[in-house]
Amino acid sequence: MGMSKLSDGSATWTAERLVAHPAFDRAIREQARLLLQAYDADPKLSSVFGTQQRWLMAQAALGIYFRALTAGQAGDITAARLFDLVTRHDIASRNTADAFLKEMLKYGHARQGIDSVDRRRRPVQPTENAVDAINGWVGIHLATLDKLDRGGRLEKFLATPGALFDLQPRIADGLMSSNSVRRPERTFSLFTWLDNGGVAMDRLMAGVAEGEPGAERLATQVLSVADMAQWLRLSRTHLKRKLAQAEALGSLGWQGKRGDSAMWVSAAFCREYANAQAEKLAIIDRAFTACLRRDGIETPTATAADERPPPRSLAN
Repeated sequence: MGMSKLSDGSATWTAERLVAHPAFDRAIREQARLLLQAYDADPKLSSVFGTQQRWLMAQAALGIYFRALTAGQAGDITAARLFDLVTRHDIASRNTADAFLKEMLKYGHARQGIDSVDRRRRPVQPTENAVDAINGWVGIHLATLDKLDRGGRLEKFLATPGALFDLQPRIADGLMSSNSVRRPERTFSLFTWLDNGGVAMDRLMAGVAEGEPGAERLATQVLSVADMAQWLRLSRTHLKRKLAQAEALGSLGWQGKRGDSAMWVSAAFCREYANAQAEKLAIIDRAFTACLRRDGIETPTATAADERPPPRSLAN
């Protein structure tokens, strides 16, 4: 499969074509490094969204907020709207979504608003810190797409006032509607339920060395489970258990003593990671094309790129 077409005839990347691009693996490794920089800049904020479920709930909540703003309404996230959205897409239960909102308030990533008409209604709004983070996350992914086709998306995004308000809800819709995003492949799915699991995978993949063509095992820069657990703010026991599950699947292992030597990841695990990133990037590209029309963009064949993503980002 190649390019998909929108109703106006404009082209967007498909996940299949992204994976087939010769520079894709290099581009997503650079993307992983940028996401890790964002994590290092604010581990507490990134950790809140560190599982796939919470990340999707955050995308849903921000989509509600930005969509209201673009409609000229107060940008509020009501529990009822969020509950309806996440249960409809089978992302989480009402109780889980309610706990998520309370966690956002507890850690200062959201604030409680007051409805001037109905004071019993207690809407929630994201803080400036959370909005900055999603803005950075979008920018990093647009930059990845630009690396593949010189599309100028990041430049246009940064130059268009209010672009985030229109773009992010479309991205959230695409992510929640994608079965492969909500139910990823086998090893990838192991990490999505781990706190900071997305960051853990980025850490593994960011340091993967260029392997020989056809190599089944690729060396990473991870040398110690203890160090990795400390960096991720996880218990060593919990991380070791998750890594043991991935090892049982043949997805990773150690070149020497288990847990205390250079770790390798399988080519199959790398493909799972690449497929997941490609699906996400295709959704983002389609959303971008729908709301920020690109005049004169080249078709996706080039490999150079804009190198200026914003520095902040949510996890995943």
